[in-house]
Amino acid sequence: MRHSRRLAGWAFLLPLVAYLVLCYAYPLLTNVDLSVRDHTVRSFVHGGAPLVGLRNHVQVFTDPTFRTALVNTVLFTAGSLVFQYVIGLALAVFFARRFRLSATLRALFLVPWLMPLIVSASTWAWLLNSEAGIVNAALGVVGIDKIAWLTSPEWSLVAVTAANIWIGVPFNLVMLHSGLKNIPPHVYEAASLDGASEWQKFRHVTFPLLRPVSAVTLLLGLVYTLKVFDVIWIMTRGGPSGSSTTFATWSYELGFGNALPRFGPSAAVGNVLVLLAVAAGLLYVRLQRHQEAAA
Repeated sequence: MRHSRRLAGWAFLLPLVAYLVLCYAYPLLTNVDLSVRDHTVRSFVHGGAPLVGLRNHVQVFTDPTFRTALVNTVLFTAGSLVFQYVIGLALAVFFARRFRLSATLRALFLVPWLMPLIVSASTWAWLLNSEAGIVNAALGVVGIDKIAWLTSPEWSLVAVTAANIWIGVPFNLVMLHSGLKNIPPHVYEAASLDGASEWQKFRHVTFPLLRPVSAVTLLLGLVYTLKVFDVIWIMTRGGPSGSSTTFATWSYELGFGNALPRFGPSAAVGNVLVLLAVAAGLLYVRLQRHQEAAA
């Protein structure tokens, strides 16, 4: 009987293990293998690329583009996470109060999240067009000169970050709104009896009780934002002059954006992204254990 239960357990576990191996472990190991070999187009298709150890990684770390991509990735990720979370939290608190058309408006806010990324990026590229964009037209009405959002090194990263914030706000709204719904109403009633103001309720009740949901939301947002490629590539292609290049776009450009692809360095940049995501996950786990120990 115990043996049959164990077999049944493994039978239920097998599909998950197969999924993890095929969709996660195999691509990851393949990328590591690419990063330690000197691949050409022929060897990429037919195999037989010689091992070069960490040479591709050394080339990546010593490339002047590495520092630019690192700074842009940090700024793009941090800016996106902060504004997505703040705006999403404000909207979640707003929609937590039931009123007419609340469900309809909340559904409309999901549109950016549901739209294909190519459509969202193309729409923002049109809105921020230097000559015919609506944003510059609106700025002209109030007497502000046109801004080269997509072709200026000073503004290109701001433009792609704004687009990514718009895309990510609905996810934060959904996650944080579900967290707010799980907060017991009697906690707010007790705070009201103690004479707490609306700001005090938010600061001392809502925000602390949302920490577990906030941590998951920020972690998932971090992992997603680190690998954002579509939005940046469609809007600016990482330019001008690398001003909006991140690790994701640089990896693609090295591997597929040139006449002579450099698959090894491209995979090495991909490894950097994987390590950043793993570091974020380990930090989250450590913070969770710390919170559980404190509780």
